Amino acid sequence: MSKSTIVAAMLVAGMSLSLGLGCKKPEPVPAPKPKVDDSDARARAETEARRKAEEEARRKREEQERAEKARLADMEKAKAFQRAAEAALKDIHFDYDQSDIKPEDKATLQGIADFMRSYPQAKLQVEGHCDERGTVEYNISLGDRRAASTVNYLVGLGSSRDRCSTISYGKERPLCTDPDESCWSRNRRAHFVLRK
Repeated sequence: MSKSTIVAAMLVAGMSLSLGLGCKKPEPVPAPKPKVDDSDARARAETEARRKAEEEARRKREEQERAEKARLADMEKAKAFQRAAEAALKDIHFDYDQSDIKPEDKATLQGIADFMRSYPQAKLQVEGHCDERGTVEYNISLGDRRAASTVNYLVGLGSSRDRCSTISYGKERPLCTDPDESCWSRNRRAHFVLRK
């Protein structure tokens, strides 16, 4: 072989080698991932969301029912309180120019004391009233004495003094204005008012 043939063969071999080294084999294409059927996962998520929504709706409904029951119970308690107050809080009456509790009014006052014991939230204002005879100043003072003796009697029956207040209207708020004893006896009274 001649020198030029050898050189030519070397050139061809070198070129083949450099061409072979410069070319990379293509990366294998990854196989496509199999499609995952996510309808089961979606269905589970929807079921869970629906369950949570139903649970929340049930919780709210129960909360509203509890609130409504409590409101109705409070209304019934308020009505019972009002009925008991109307039944117990009856006027008591006094003799002319007197502030002593009359024997026939002691049962009424016992009923008021029982009401106060049954309803610790009850607070009373005891109003002292007089008939039209006498001066304004004298009747204000007599009304004060009547209201005070009424409260003292209630305290003696176990009522708390701090739940009772007094006021005198003297002859300023008569129930009756006829100038006779039957009318005057109705005006000589202690009247009971629930206060807030």
